[in-house]
Amino acid sequence: MAQATFTDVMLPEEANHLAPDGSQVRELARLAGGTMAHFTLPPGAVSKAVRHRTVEEIWFILSGRGQMWRRSGRMHEIADLAPGLSLTIPLGTSFQFRTDGDAPLTAVAITMPPWPGAEEAEFVDGIW
Repeated sequence: MAQATFTDVMLPEEANHLAPDGSQVRELARLAGGTMAHFTLPPGAVSKAVRHRTVEEIWFILSGRGQMWRRSGRMHEIADLAPGLSLTIPLGTSFQFRTDGDAPLTAVAITMPPWPGAEEAEFVDGIW
């Protein structure tokens, strides 16, 4: 059995890059089965609507308020985003999110399997 490797990653002060949906991304820890990242969407912003080709995600809202639209097949909903809420984005789900109010929306998300790169996101028609 291979020796485990421990990784500790402090939240970077500045975003590492922009996600295909337009949110600011700060990369965090990574394992073979998934990656963790911190996302920020500025006040008044609306993300681009996307669908992931091969990954699914679990999000946890840290601060700010907003809404997330999700669609999978015929099922769709708009969830109110607030600190403490966790939600899933299953494989093949189209989604889009936006902020409400004067504060940025921040979240931590786990992507499984690990995020492969910008080509993962396919742009779709959104609700906003």
